[in-house]
Amino acid sequence: MLYYLIVCRSLTYAQRTAAALERTGITARVLRSPKSIAGEGCSHSVKISQRSLPEALLVLQRADLTPKRIFITAGAGSYQEVEL
Repeated sequence: MLYYLIVCRSLTYAQRTAAALERTGITARVLRSPKSIAGEGCSHSVKISQRSLPEALLVLQRADLTPKRIFITAGAGSYQEVEL
């Protein structure tokens, strides 16, 4: 199953992002970013389904919660960054 990871700059920011999405009916789960996409230090991500991305981006824009980066699963545990 394909899903997106919205990478956030902190745990608090990830929790705010997930809460904003959940309020509009988008299922969102906070998790630690995989090492392959975390970059420097640790980061947290919000996992959403593939079909939810367009609506999620609108919700986050209205809530002034700009994603740091977004990745989609590319199979076999790898991720590919999505250009916005």
